[in-house]
Amino acid sequence: MGAAASLWAQSYPPKTKFTAANVPDLTSKVTIVTGGNTGIGYETCKALLAKNAKVYMASRSKQKATDAIARLKTETGKEAIFLELDLADLDSVRKSAAEFKSKETQLHILFNNGGVMVPPIDQLTKQGYDLQFGTNVIGHYLFTKELIPVLLATANPNVPGGKVRVVNTSSSASMFETLKWDTFRDGPARKKLGVQQLYAQSKFGNVVVANEFARRYGDKGIVSTALNPGNIQSDLQRHVGPFLMAILKLMLHPTPMGAVTQLWAGTSPEGEDLNGKYLIPWARIGETRKESRDQKLAEKLWNWLEEETKQ
Repeated sequence: MGAAASLWAQSYPPKTKFTAANVPDLTSKVTIVTGGNTGIGYETCKALLAKNAKVYMASRSKQKATDAIARLKTETGKEAIFLELDLADLDSVRKSAAEFKSKETQLHILFNNGGVMVPPIDQLTKQGYDLQFGTNVIGHYLFTKELIPVLLATANPNVPGGKVRVVNTSSSASMFETLKWDTFRDGPARKKLGVQQLYAQSKFGNVVVANEFARRYGDKGIVSTALNPGNIQSDLQRHVGPFLMAILKLMLHPTPMGAVTQLWAGTSPEGEDLNGKYLIPWARIGETRKESRDQKLAEKLWNWLEEETKQ
């Protein structure tokens, strides 16, 4: 299937067989949702709380998170916990992971859901990376890496249901770019590539990193997946121009649908067998571009990330 046909199939998927109502009881399960105060992340938090999970809402803005937690309390009767996390600042990422580990000895599901889409080209991370690659890829890589000890301590791969999950929210945009190494930091190449391709690059990077986590930790009881949540109406499109937004609205689905595939990956019994898989709407196994399976590319990116995030 070509990219255009695959995009069409993912944009207009068949009726889902899995919904938030199918999430099993999550009593005693500890979860983190990055970007949980809005959009798909908010709907993910809502579904987890409704099924009795302990939910840490990892967000940059304490005020926005506090407001979201209050709304969720009204809607579910359960209260999420704010965890301060700015994915565009590596110091904040380390501090956030350390704070979580000071409070919890277990982590069953990590939803790497947060992100940024087509911001103004002049916006960079605190450490000077392209904002989209820095937030979507580098920030989530480091956050996950810092949480690996608690994930490994929680995992019991020899017991049914004992594996832990790391669910990485990518996008159908991952089909339209690979990695342009000279665009990760500011410079002429980055500006020439433009914000839409930089976004696609970051979403491709999400898949590559998820696959490498799957390869390195799958036999230790960590299930790592990447997914396209679908074409979803959310706050992620706040930087999109009016012309493109008018086009997008023709193919956007309601926000709650965006949580379906990642909830399936993170909570369903069959999710235990999805390590290294790329998932598509709604709650199906699919594929993105073949370069995401390139082992040499994955190792090169992993080594680059390790070097860049060393203290």
